[in-house]
Amino acid sequence: MATVNAGILGTGHAYPTGILTNADLEKLVETTDEWITSRTGIKQRRKAAPEEYTSLFAVRAARQAIERARIDPSEIDVLICATVTPDQILPSTGCLIQAELGANKAAAFDLAAACSGFLYGLTLVNSMIRTGQCRYALVIGAEVLTKYVDYTDRSTCVIFGDGAGAAVLGAVEEGRGILSARIRSDGRFAEQLYAPGGGTRMGSTTETLASGQHFFKMKGNELFKVAVRSMTDISREVLAEAGKAADDIDLFIPHQANQRITDAVASKLGVDEARIYSNISQHGNTSSASIPIALDECVEAGRVKDGDLVVLTSFGGGVTWGGVVLRW
Repeated sequence: MATVNAGILGTGHAYPTGILTNADLEKLVETTDEWITSRTGIKQRRKAAPEEYTSLFAVRAARQAIERARIDPSEIDVLICATVTPDQILPSTGCLIQAELGANKAAAFDLAAACSGFLYGLTLVNSMIRTGQCRYALVIGAEVLTKYVDYTDRSTCVIFGDGAGAAVLGAVEEGRGILSARIRSDGRFAEQLYAPGGGTRMGSTTETLASGQHFFKMKGNELFKVAVRSMTDISREVLAEAGKAADDIDLFIPHQANQRITDAVASKLGVDEARIYSNISQHGNTSSASIPIALDECVEAGRVKDGDLVVLTSFGGGVTWGGVVLRW
């Protein structure tokens, strides 16, 4: 069977209407707008209401992506929801999204790779489309991270936001779509960003809840170094595999973790500032949702054009990282 290229046919994004600004955080924890902005680049982040949940935003983003791809939900063969904040333990959030969309033919499941989840999903369905295992795939990155944030810990509560982004993939003509994709992980760095409570190792008890063991915990300084190195290396790797150089990049979309990380990676790669997309000031770090939200914003704003070379790169807890080069 001849291989085909897999490309993005439609994108979408959604997020809560609630906004948590740096001024709001100044009232909750010992911090200032200047401290947050200088260290992260974040000015505000979207925050879900108590009654809102991950699949709510995932479905909205997915419907937009499906409409733009001009397909019917029943045509989707694979549905991946990349998330570390599922609606519930069982069933998968992917299956709940599937039911809402009416994508009854799809094999639906969740993928937990933290901030790299969307690129992990793209890499998986790229292989499936190229080998003929599926025709259309829906990859969603969706998170409600603010429900796992300790608002007495200024190192984490200023960073995370909520939202979802989605992409429909299918076969495209030769020379277009995903030209190269690679994913990596290193569990030796697991405790640089993790939530110890809530699983089978440390269940949800009165004691673990009282001590905040289900909240995110991060070692920011150590994580910064690993993130910059990993994102730089994987970007160089996928560019080389695609036969491209940094000068060929038309649009560079890194995971929106921290503006200083984005600046450091871009500097090491030699990517011109005008070709880099950053929305972290408005959204904060939305983990697996960050790249698909940014990508769809670029589509809507006309920042990505037919024939553009687009590079996506990510880094997240696990630790995980990945890179994708695609011809739009």
